[in-house]
Amino acid sequence: MKTLVALAMLCASLAAQETVAPTPERVGEPRGATAGDYNIVQNWELGYRFHTVTGDLGKYRSDVNYGNGIRLLSSRFSVFSRDGHGKWFDEFSLFTQGLGNDPYENATIRFAKNKYFLYDGSWRSNFYYNPALSISSGLHAMDTERRVQDHNFTLFPQSKIRFFAGFTRNVQSGPALTTTNVFDGTAGDEFPLFANVHRRQNEFRFGNELVLLGIKLNWMQSWELYKEDTPTSLSQPSAGANPNDRTTLTSFSAKEPISGTTPSFRLNLFRDKSERWGVNGRFSWSGGRRDFTFDESAVGTSRFGADRNRQVVVSGDAVRPVTTGNLTLSLFPTSTLTITNHTGFHSTRMEGNSIYSEVNNGSALPETINFNYLGIRNITNATSANWQIKSWFTVRGGYQYANRFIRSQQQVTIVGSPAGISTDQTNTLNAGTAGIQLRPLKPLMLAFDGEIGRQDRPFYPTSDKNYHALSARAQWRRGPLTVTGTARSFDNFNSTSLFTYSARARSYSADGSWAPRDWFSLDAGYSRIDSDTVSGIAYFYNAAFIQGESSIFITNLSTGHLGARFSIRQRVDLYAGFTLSRDPGSNQQRPTPTAPAFGPVQVFPFDFDAPLARVSVKLTNRIRWNAGYEYYRYQEQLTPQQNYHAHTGYTSVLWSF
Repeated sequence: MKTLVALAMLCASLAAQETVAPTPERVGEPRGATAGDYNIVQNWELGYRFHTVTGDLGKYRSDVNYGNGIRLLSSRFSVFSRDGHGKWFDEFSLFTQGLGNDPYENATIRFAKNKYFLYDGSWRSNFYYNPALSISSGLHAMDTERRVQDHNFTLFPQSKIRFFAGFTRNVQSGPALTTTNVFDGTAGDEFPLFANVHRRQNEFRFGNELVLLGIKLNWMQSWELYKEDTPTSLSQPSAGANPNDRTTLTSFSAKEPISGTTPSFRLNLFRDKSERWGVNGRFSWSGGRRDFTFDESAVGTSRFGADRNRQVVVSGDAVRPVTTGNLTLSLFPTSTLTITNHTGFHSTRMEGNSIYSEVNNGSALPETINFNYLGIRNITNATSANWQIKSWFTVRGGYQYANRFIRSQQQVTIVGSPAGISTDQTNTLNAGTAGIQLRPLKPLMLAFDGEIGRQDRPFYPTSDKNYHALSARAQWRRGPLTVTGTARSFDNFNSTSLFTYSARARSYSADGSWAPRDWFSLDAGYSRIDSDTVSGIAYFYNAAFIQGESSIFITNLSTGHLGARFSIRQRVDLYAGFTLSRDPGSNQQRPTPTAPAFGPVQVFPFDFDAPLARVSVKLTNRIRWNAGYEYYRYQEQLTPQQNYHAHTGYTSVLWSF
């Protein structure tokens, strides 16, 4: 789990990395060309991508995944009526990026006629490759494509009465590898299985918006249909990942078809700000219904060499109604004072039958568990005030109260003997906030905020219980220079009857931009996150039950970026920059007495660098030649077999005709 957290932070830094293509510059007339009653703006960038990788190709594909080949790197085509009263339409726009087998392709379209209709459509395709960690010995992998399309139509878009309709489709498909452990629990072997991922989700919706007596009412009715049928199977008899034990699988199949529908309704009420008050209300309801069946059968031998034949069946037909309501009331007693009260209600219930049945065909002893009900209800009320005492001095404060009630019920039947289990829990949160904002100098703004919260009986050992948070922000903006700095801290301590959990996080960041000339600009940023968590754990080691030890994870993650743009005589544009991420680990590691192997995974040391350079040359008013290069260097200590170096780049022609 801790490794996954570190990987999530790394992925966040990778997501912020600017890719070397497409080119941000444009060609042609800035205001487009005139054709009759319309104005046309267009740019098309056609190019070739290349890459070479040394090291772990799978890790490169999971992080970057750009390959070789010809691409329509980007395109922009827009047609606008010149006076807003076109004969057939007033706007047609088409934008694309990465078409031609980039791992991230997308296209958006807009078609509109003022006063009558507006259509917005989008399509995107993401190729997702995950070889999993090398410690899985290549037995876990996924190579899928997710295709999403979204369509929205508005009738009478500028009027006080508007009508909406829409459709969304989300499909994921592709091959995957997984593993299963059968017959002998944790003492058994792992067997690789092939899975054909196939997930589909469709949503249909329509709604209306109108303005009556100064109140805007917006409602939407939708139906979501979901289906997944991803069978897993054994392609041939297997001795497992460890051929030296006696556990084998002769045949294995698992089918888990899931289908469901979720009708939902949303209602929004909004009154524009008046001199003294404003109100905003939201209500939503969804009634999800899902039917599922899980059927697994396995035939083979146990680690003692005995023949085994096991079947597991899980089925259910539950409903999951969800209701939420929010009401926000804003008061403006004076021009410098704002008071806001927010009340929220949320209820989630899962009701119906979920039956787990396992049969060992050798002993014919069944075990059945029936799940009946889970309900979570949450009520929140928060009040805040913002008072601008002087033009340079503002104070703010608030208080929040939340009450959550959780109840579950299940019935267990073992060899014909039923036993009911019903549990419930209530917890409350009281939190207060306070802050000030100062402007001692015209270009300088300072802000300080704090929050303290206390929650009794939190639901999870890692939930917020006794916590406090502090933050500070400063910004200097004068002429071409803007500099912003932030600092945040968060501390949480949670003690339960079984475990003690504490978390401490400190984050700092600074960003700046400077554009002293039209032909030169500079931007830079740095951030650091220092975080450590400690939680109690209980586990089995060498057939012994271990208690009283801690799970520890420490991170000291630093990320930075620097970029500079140059323009030479309005003909050549240059950009050079780099990003880096560093987590050196920590010397605060505490070895676990029972299992020393836990010590190295308390930290996740890694380095990631990505310098890049790009050049764009204006050949004519309508044509540009572009080229770029980006280098990736990834190194980690936990699993160094995942390290890689990659050279990527492109060359392209951007033109308008």
